[in-house]
This record gives sequence, structure tokens and C-alpha cells, in this order.
Amino acid sequence: MSLDLKRQLITQLIESSRLLRNYIEHRAKSRGTTRAQWIVLFRLRQQEGLSQVDLAEVLELQPISLVRLLDRLVDQGLLERRPHPADRRANQLYLTAAGRQLVDDLDSLRDSIATEALRGVPVASLQNALNALLQVKDNVKNGGSESAAAASPSPAVRRTRR
Repeated sequence: MSLDLKRQLITQLIESSRLLRNYIEHRAKSRGTTRAQWIVLFRLRQQEGLSQVDLAEVLELQPISLVRLLDRLVDQGLLERRPHPADRRANQLYLTAAGRQLVDDLDSLRDSIATEALRGVPVASLQNALNALLQVKDNVKNGGSESAAAASPSPAVRRTRR
């Protein structure tokens, strides 16, 4: 694959991702939620009982960044924190009945967005794109950490720069 084609693909991925995020955010607001809240609610439907720390790890967020989002979901009656039975310092997160209902409602919105965004794309192309994106994700997750470590100066170098 030529370097130009790779550059074009990465550019399109970035632009498409931004457009899709904005579109999802707009559509989520019509249901009284945000994209970030939607992601948390979907994850908790899949894995109820996660601790805040575990949820932050799964979502690749800093725990402190997640706290305000969870507070808003609790205030809206969509989520509840329950004490962890084995760790008094931790809470487990559970959807309320209203939270489950909202996630169920958001399923139809997700289907609608997918139908609109992927209109006219043949099934074979969708499968190829999915396979390619999974590979890109794997490459970035595995190779990205190696690249970051290689680019980061050693502790000795950092000390001499001060």
C-alpha cells in the first residue's frame, strides 16, 4: 500500500470519527443524554457491578474524570452506587430501572445512526472495513505503547534537562 493511500486513509478516519462523534452527540441530546453518558450506560448494561476504578479502566479514562459524569447520572436517577461487599472504600455501579429503559431506547437510536451513516455501503465492504479497523485498533494499542516508550526520554535524560 502506498504511503499516500495510508495518509489519506488515516485522514479520513480522523475526519469521519470527528463527524460521527459530533453527530452522535447531537442525536444523543435529542434523548436527553450525552455521548459520554451513553457510553457509560451501555458499558454498565454489559457489566453491571463494576467499580468506578474498573469502569474508568475499561473506558480508558482517569477515575477522577469519570466521577463528575457518574455524579450527573446518579442525580438524573439513571445510575446508583452501592457499597462494594468486600471493599468498604469502593462502590459498585448499577443501572436503575430508568437507566435500563434509557439504554434500551438508545439501542434504537444507535441502529438508526448506523443505518444512516452506512447507507449505500455493501455488506462485504462493511466486513472488510470492520476487519481493517479492528487491526488498526490492535496496532495502535500494542504498537502505540511501544512507540510512546521509545519516544520518551529515560529518567536520567529527564533529570539532566531540568
